[in-house]
Amino acid sequence: GNVVDDEEPFYFSKMLHSVLGSAEVLPYPPNTQNFHHEIEFVVALGQPAFQIDAEDAMEAVFGYACGLDMTRRDLQARAKSRNRPWLLGKDAEGSAVLGPLTPVAQFGEIGGQEITLTVNDELRQQGTLSDLVFPVPRIIAHLSHYYHLGPGDIVMTGTPSGVGPVISGDRLEGRVAGLSPVTVSIA
Repeated sequence: GNVVDDEEPFYFSKMLHSVLGSAEVLPYPPNTQNFHHEIEFVVALGQPAFQIDAEDAMEAVFGYACGLDMTRRDLQARAKSRNRPWLLGKDAEGSAVLGPLTPVAQFGEIGGQEITLTVNDELRQQGTLSDLVFPVPRIIAHLSHYYHLGPGDIVMTGTPSGVGPVISGDRLEGRVAGLSPVTVSIA
């Protein structure tokens, strides 16, 4: 697998057109031959956060969801090789598939919950939330030193190993123990 730089969190953005609800159909995006899945643990903020410490970060969190970060991997790789931003690789229409939100109080503490993704009922990704490269409080605190975060902001927190391609006709189901699943079909 890839070696992940765990010194400091790093980010990319997705625009509003990227958001797609669970159980929807996602058209295979244009200008790619290598569209990949990434299951993600999603954090939804419910309170403002600016220049906060990790110890205070969870006070800003409203809830959690399962999400899919769908990526035009060939476009991302081309951008990386040219030291350019990943926008065209990461920001395809419908590429941020979000499951239903579960409030923090109903989910409980983030720990060893299993996170999985199946494609056509075949297990492709599996890990635990304790395996995240960056803990959620660190991610939120770090972002808050660059942005005024607020209610409605969504943060995807990373993916376990096993990312891979999808094709038209595939059905994806992502799960995090304690959350409603996220599903999408590729058209």
